[in-house]
Amino acid sequence: MPSGTLLPVISPILAASLAATLAVGPAAGAPPAGAPAAGALQCAGAAASPPVGERSRLACAGSAVVHRATADPDRGAAAMDRGRPAEAAIRWRRSRAVGRPFHGRLVGGVELPAAGTHFVTVDPGRGDSPNRAWRRNGTDRLVEVLLAVAAEHAAAHPEAPRLVIGDLSRPRGGRFGREYGGDGHRSHQNGLDADVYYPRRDGLERKPTRVAQVDRRLAQELVDRFVAAGAQFVFVGPRTGLRGPRKVVMTLANHDDHLHVRIRPARRR
Repeated sequence: MPSGTLLPVISPILAASLAATLAVGPAAGAPPAGAPAAGALQCAGAAASPPVGERSRLACAGSAVVHRATADPDRGAAAMDRGRPAEAAIRWRRSRAVGRPFHGRLVGGVELPAAGTHFVTVDPGRGDSPNRAWRRNGTDRLVEVLLAVAAEHAAAHPEAPRLVIGDLSRPRGGRFGREYGGDGHRSHQNGLDADVYYPRRDGLERKPTRVAQVDRRLAQELVDRFVAAGAQFVFVGPRTGLRGPRKVVMTLANHDDHLHVRIRPARRR
């Protein structure tokens, strides 16, 4: 699959949710309707095409197409000042996962925001929120998958807490061991891995400290959503009771508080 596209298995609920979440209304002094402003996220029909001469890529979500235009360096702060979602400040670019998850690097990584409409981040090294910026970088496709699953989760459970996301990769990938804080990671080296903490029964947006705190119904749904999104692997804790396709969902020690999703590398054109 070419880099820059979302996955083929996405529900109509997700399409509507993404369109509602990522659509940005016109700000004061904005161009007329139909002329996208720099940094704006605009949703259109599946048959739409990007504006001519503009560096934009399409994230297809069912019948919705999100046009993400290249913007100036200050677009993040400007978007926040106008009350736009944090997702509007993401600096999208084509990424490349080099090597293997446990021996590789990341080229053109995309930084996941500290928090967004449907997610927050937690720093496993410090145990607080948000996660430090240099710990939350992945390929453009990984970030798209995380945003898509978070939006679908929120659409299905609007009363539930936002998704709690931990580490992705370092800005250029490479080693992410204990020297970088916490327990470290053997993988997470080329932008294809992310840790997502299981939802808590008490609704707090923080990582669970014991299995009894995990909302197993919502956690199983998260596993199912990542599987449906085409994840290569989803690692879960042996005491969680979470299940899935045998060759995709696997138990792994030290994963009783979070799932570890690994997506497939994008095919080269």
